Amino acid sequence: MADGMYGRDTDDTYAHAGFGAAVRRGERPVIVVVDLTNGFTDPAYPSGADLSDVVAATATLIEHGRAAGVPVVFTTIAYTPAEADGDIVTWLQKAPGMRAMREGSPAVAIDARLPRRDEDLLVVKKGASAFFGTGLAAALTGMGRDTVLVCGATTSGCVRATAVDAVQSGFSVLVPRDCVGDRAAGPHDAALFDIHAKYGDVIGVAEAVEHLRQLTTGVRLDV
Repeated sequence: MADGMYGRDTDDTYAHAGFGAAVRRGERPVIVVVDLTNGFTDPAYPSGADLSDVVAATATLIEHGRAAGVPVVFTTIAYTPAEADGDIVTWLQKAPGMRAMREGSPAVAIDARLPRRDEDLLVVKKGASAFFGTGLAAALTGMGRDTVLVCGATTSGCVRATAVDAVQSGFSVLVPRDCVGDRAAGPHDAALFDIHAKYGDVIGVAEAVEHLRQLTTGVRLDV
């Protein structure tokens, strides 16, 4: 019987290659909520899916983060009319359903079920990663953050891209699995496997909440 999702051979191959070590849990985390906008969480949109469970889990994590004084950053993809209707953004040639993500439209608004506050930073991006072409890395450095808890959608797209760029920008990466979602199970599972093997730790929400709780109590149970 297979040890992991992809079988003993895959697990052994990755272990032999030296992947899968645990990342350092920093003491100054930030929660980055990637693209939990109506265009992704409402299946009425071409790019959307029913991510109600992901939204609920992320809302819970945010509330625990607030109690620990952890900042929250939201991202949205939004295109100008020139970008949405033209050939300026190469990605839109591959994913034309994303052309619905127009500046000022309901599609690019943060899902109202999330407890967003006026003081939360909103990063507007044009591509998959929350870091590429934005000031996010500089903002997190300015905040003194050392660890990024990545939530959002989609797991195989913008979440994975953000996790990769976060670790390449010098931040430890934690991905609470219930706080990320995709349009289909296969890409979701594959992306989580890849993130956990190479870029960050995929953890349960309970572990993420416990990590945040430790920040308020000063008791560290991990290393």
